[in-house]
Formats: sequence, structure tokens, C-alpha cells
Amino acid sequence: MIQETHDTLLALDSHHAAPANAASSPINADAVREALDALYRLESRHIFATLVRLLGDFDVAEEALHDAFRAALEQWPSAGLPANPRAWLVSAGRFKAIDGMRRRARFDVLEDADALADPVSELTEPWDDEGVEDDRLRLIFTCCHPALSPDAQVALTLREVCGLATEEIASAFLTPAPTLAQRIVRAKAKIRDASIPYQVPTHADLPDRLESVLRVVYLVFNEGYSASSGASLTRRDLSEEAIRLGRLLVELLPEPEAQGLLALMLLHESRRAARCSPTGELVLLDAQDRSLWNREQIAEGSALVEQSLKSRRPGPYALQAAIAAVHASASAATATDWAQIAALYGLLLQIEPSPVIELNRAVAVAMRDGPAAGLALVDAILGRGDLAGYHLAHSVRADLCRRLGKSEEAIMAYQQALSLVRQEPERRFLEQRLRELTA
Repeated sequence: MIQETHDTLLALDSHHAAPANAASSPINADAVREALDALYRLESRHIFATLVRLLGDFDVAEEALHDAFRAALEQWPSAGLPANPRAWLVSAGRFKAIDGMRRRARFDVLEDADALADPVSELTEPWDDEGVEDDRLRLIFTCCHPALSPDAQVALTLREVCGLATEEIASAFLTPAPTLAQRIVRAKAKIRDASIPYQVPTHADLPDRLESVLRVVYLVFNEGYSASSGASLTRRDLSEEAIRLGRLLVELLPEPEAQGLLALMLLHESRRAARCSPTGELVLLDAQDRSLWNREQIAEGSALVEQSLKSRRPGPYALQAAIAAVHASASAATATDWAQIAALYGLLLQIEPSPVIELNRAVAVAMRDGPAAGLALVDAILGRGDLAGYHLAHSVRADLCRRLGKSEEAIMAYQQALSLVRQEPERRFLEQRLRELTA
């Protein structure tokens, strides 16, 4: 079954002109299910993006996607795997959707029902994979259209571009699931009612539209690099998807901030293998085995940092990438240039004031000047009421108190962080620190 799944995935990368319905010999139903599971993980959002273009509606495309996989589960065991599974699924999904439209047209007396394309031909004509990547770009620019609210842009992109469940998105952004579901419904209705075009903006409009797209891509990456909740520290599928989208954006528009975002994601991602122990426990930056860091990603990210910093006024992504590059260039934790990192955070605060950036700068100051200096800054942030519900602020305070020998304050801060944390590896890490203090 493993080999059959492997062969199916290889077929996804074949760009020959074989008919979409050309198939291999019949195969075991369990092998088909395994192959379809892998296909769904890897290809469902590609297929969905193309179906949105072909059918013109998010909900119709989503229904068509599931109908296509259901049809494959029924037909592939006897018919065998098609030569191009993605093409088969797109064609089957479109066929199912058009067939449903025609059935409804008999009752609704739609005048243009006969004008719909012949769905049967879609299953027999050769499939051209060109433009599939454009479908993904069309989808993300549609989801990030400025006519939608920022919250709706993020929710819709995570739901439609990345395929997260509504409950996952709600958990990530601490929003009740029904509220977030309504936000997505309203965003889709806005796209439909306002006739928002499903297309990549013109070159003249692209720079203005890029900022919201970059913000959403980074939020997707963050959820993959450090999952906001759940049993796993990371979700590699999301961070890889964000990096792939980042590459497409840089190729489409090599602006400094697009380059900076891609650099930032690559430099963070380079540390993935060292961030968890073999048993899934969190490993802090200063304790990571740097031999596990991905040097190719570091080299690519560092080169992009240099390009992005050539701008007369580097943006927030370029500056964050520069900070990540300083970490990546240090051969050991003790060799980290914390003075440069603190200075870069100072610049970042000037162009994008944020209590989270203040918190990060406080950590850099603590590493440069000592924990007492950092603690004073953290207390000032929390004293204003900022970040009171952010577990990492209390975790940072706890660690600084621990290093200063203020055990009782550290215990209280760790307990506060534990009451807010939603990710299991982080919870276990905080519990371990708390046990060490109370032993």
C-alpha cells in the first residue's frame, strides 16, 4: 500500500498529456483510501483553488471538492488510479457541480442552464496543469481583498487557502467558533455580492494590495511554526504552505518587504529540526543543537535579507528578518550579538509600535544588560495592562525572576502563564520549570 501511495504522489508531478481518466489496473480499496488521504493533504487546496475559478463560488467549489474525493473512493478501486489524479479530481468535481446545477435548473427554470459547458468532455480531454499556481495566487488575493475586514481576510485565507477547520482558526485567534464561522460566511457573501474579481491584481494595483497579503501569509506561517494550541509544537504543513506562497509572491513582485517576509520565514524554519526533542518536548533557542539547523535555508534567507535591506527605509518584515539572521549567524548561543538585536528591535518599534515587539526587545535587553534591566521593561509593559492575556509575557517575566533568584515571583508568573497557555509542549515546559522551582 505504501508503494501505491508513493506512485500516486509521483503521478501528481507528471505533466504529460495523458487523458485525465487514463488509469492503472484495479487496486485494493485500502490502498485507494491511503492514497486519497495523502492526496487530500497535499493537493486539496490546489484542487479547490482551480474549482473556484471554474465554478465561480466558494461553497459550490468546496462541495465539488468533497464530491470528487467521494467519487474517487467509489471508482478507483475498480478502475485503478488515473494517470493524473489531480486532473481527474478537478474534472470529477466540476462534473458533479455542473450536474447539480442542471438538476436544480429543471426546477428553477434557469434560462442559461443549457449554456453550461459540457461536463462529460471535461473527463476525457487532456488536462493542462499550467496556471494551477496562478489559481492559488488568485485565491489568496481574493481572500485578502481590501473590501474585506482584516479579520475576515485572515479567517478566509486560513479556511480557503490553507484548509484549516473553522474550529482550528477560532482556537488560534481566541474567537468563539460560531462567531468565526459567521465571519467567514459574511466574507464569502461580500465577495459574491460585490462581484470581487477572482484574479491577481494588475501590476499597477499590486503594491497596494501586497501589504494585506503579506500579513496574512505571515500569520499562516506563525500558526505553522508555533501552533497556538494542540498537542504539537508546530504544523509543518502550514509553515511550508506559507513559504511556498511567499516564494510565489517574491517571484511575482520582488519588493523588499516580500523578500523580507520570505527571508524571515526561511530563517525561522531553518531551526525547526532543533526546536523539539525526539519526544516532542520544547527546546529553547539557547539549548538547540545548531548542527541541526538547515544551512541551505539560512543561506537563502540571509541573501534575501541583504536584498530587502537595500531599501531606503526597510520595513518591518525586513527588520525582523535581519534579527533572525543575527541569530542564524551565531555559531553558539553565547556568541549571539544581543546588542545588535536590541538595536534592531528599537528600529522596529519606531516603525511598528507594538507591545509584543516591546516584549521581544525586553528579552534582548535582558540578554545584553542583565535580567534586572529586562524585568523592568517587562513590568512596565504588564503594568500598562498590555499583554495581560499573553502567556509568553508571563513566561518571560517568570524566567527573568527565576534568574534573579526571585522564586516566589517566578512561581506566580509561571502559574499565570500556565493558566493562559494552549499548546501542550509549552504547557509541559512551563510545568517542568514550575516543578524545578517548587521542588
